[in-house]
Amino acid sequence: MRSLCLPILAACLASLMPAALAQTPSETPAERDKRMGWFRDARFGLFIHWGLYAIPAGEWQGKQTGGTGEWIMTNAQIPVPDYEPLLAQFNPVKFNALQWVKLAKRAGMKYVIITSKHHDGFCLFDAKNSDWDVMSTPFKRDILKELAVACKAEGMRLCFYHSIMDWHEPDYLPRRPWDKRPADPASFPAYIEYMKAQLKQLVKEYGPLGIMWFDGEWESTWTHDMGKELYSYVRSLQPSIIVNNRVDKGRQGMQGLNKEGDFAGDYGTPEQEVPATGLPGVDWESCITMNDTWGFRKNDTNWKSAPDLIRMLVDVASKGGNLLLNVGPTAEGLIPEASVERLEAMGAWMRKNAESIHGTTASPIGRPDWGRATKKGSKVYLHVFNWPADGRIVVKGLPAFIKRASLLAGHGTTLQVLRTGGDVTLVGPTTAPDAVDTVVLLETQ
Repeated sequence: MRSLCLPILAACLASLMPAALAQTPSETPAERDKRMGWFRDARFGLFIHWGLYAIPAGEWQGKQTGGTGEWIMTNAQIPVPDYEPLLAQFNPVKFNALQWVKLAKRAGMKYVIITSKHHDGFCLFDAKNSDWDVMSTPFKRDILKELAVACKAEGMRLCFYHSIMDWHEPDYLPRRPWDKRPADPASFPAYIEYMKAQLKQLVKEYGPLGIMWFDGEWESTWTHDMGKELYSYVRSLQPSIIVNNRVDKGRQGMQGLNKEGDFAGDYGTPEQEVPATGLPGVDWESCITMNDTWGFRKNDTNWKSAPDLIRMLVDVASKGGNLLLNVGPTAEGLIPEASVERLEAMGAWMRKNAESIHGTTASPIGRPDWGRATKKGSKVYLHVFNWPADGRIVVKGLPAFIKRASLLAGHGTTLQVLRTGGDVTLVGPTTAPDAVDTVVLLETQ
């Protein structure tokens, strides 16, 4: 009799406990370091914004809309019934998951984050609780499943961006002013359960995942308590998963930093910017577009140059952060050629210099005039953007003794080391070995 009553009593008590308390994972600092280890080592990832919005590509009813491509439903104030016909037009027959993943790998990236669901609510996977998904399109292929297979084959970590905000699902609130569907009897708690069911499916059927990347948390209907509970819920599904800080209400605008207080989330998410001095003691990741948009927009040709993107990656790594660089595929399923060209150029540089990015920590010498620096154990990597005309690189503030200085991509070519007081001068060639970023390896003790 006792053995029967105890489980019943335990179940009753559990039902009375707050969900967040029951699911909050306990973690020691060492366990957190282990969970965050791969993220800290990676330093470079691919962001993919893709969905129905790639079809209009920034144009609605013959007119160019403002803003980014993936926000066209808001930018053009499109009612749900007028947006829904895009479902019948989505047929990206040129999509090839393995090609995408191999491109990211060639670029030197270690993880991929793709929009499992953006703000328009459309799911790129076979959602069990919705027909507003890729299986209801002419394409009828589970894009995320194919990416999961490709990532596993190439040793790439798969991660998902899942929007908290949802302009399509009837239970989501608040409604947009041009959305004339009646708000009554919409139920926001019902929407949360809808979202959690999708998250459970994504973690259990497509994982293990590296990151669950949330967005859209700024809406008035989303609360701090909801954010903490959702963080705990996702971690209960996969304890090793990493969750960004946009799950909760602690983000300070586009800076992506947490406000003071007990806010959920494992790392900060600066958007379209790199913190001037980094975020010492905090894990962070700058998400950046190559042009001006996240989702594909056919008339956006304001591309950052490959040299600027390489130096941006170095700048981020030198401050102890990660760079999440975005591509917005076309409606046909192709990554734009301009994006491919830039990723290939970054990959060519990374094949020679990846050691100075992956697994490194922030600069031990600040931000010198000639470039940046990263560190890995007893090795210091000098990233020389502006090679001196006389070939003499002055290094200030390095406390360690330099045993040897050499060009990382120069087949062991050594540089003379001169010590003057507290400064060190390295003497090398008078012409920059790499016009974008020459990496000098210092072996110290």
